[in-house]
Amino acid sequence: MEFTKLIDKRRSANNFIEGITMTEEDIRPILEDVKLAPSAFNLQHAEYIVVLNQELKEKVREAAYGQYKVHSASGVILVLGDREAYKQTAHISQGMVDLGIITDCELDNLIDDNTKFYEERGEAFMKEDAIRNASLSAMLFMLAAKNRGWDTCPMIGFDQQQMRALFNVPATHEIVLMMTIGKEKESSQSLRGYRKPVEEFTTYY
Repeated sequence: MEFTKLIDKRRSANNFIEGITMTEEDIRPILEDVKLAPSAFNLQHAEYIVVLNQELKEKVREAAYGQYKVHSASGVILVLGDREAYKQTAHISQGMVDLGIITDCELDNLIDDNTKFYEERGEAFMKEDAIRNASLSAMLFMLAAKNRGWDTCPMIGFDQQQMRALFNVPATHEIVLMMTIGKEKESSQSLRGYRKPVEEFTTYY
């Protein structure tokens, strides 16, 4: 889809057509697009939990205070942010050593630099950065999904502890947001809400 049309057509879908099945084969191309999302130091903080099983989706609905769109959606996505993503530096960058792009010594320096950068700033910064980077990834997911014919709705209305228990989310990870995904019932779509003109949200210097 042409980009300006894509961002215009992407809406937060509140009413999905029931009974539309989504498979791993449908989700994977979206996630292949999402791999290219920006992340600090290429640490790729975002991780995804994809719920397509209907029985499990109903348990997610319980944790989301019974919201109907969780029931009617084809699937539910949890976007996680890893606060300790910097500890993956060696794993992520080893391929650059194998290709001769950087040396073992440069990799060691990169590991040290990333470790120092995060650990000196502390837990609060690690949490903020996990949320920031996972949010960038989630926005790309929503655009990629729309580009492939699927509608989404980002959600924060759920019980964090219930969701953590349901999916055994590690203590090192933030549940940044949840997204429902499916085919929107466009006949019930409301008009887009007021959007500020550029002059109201931009300051030039």
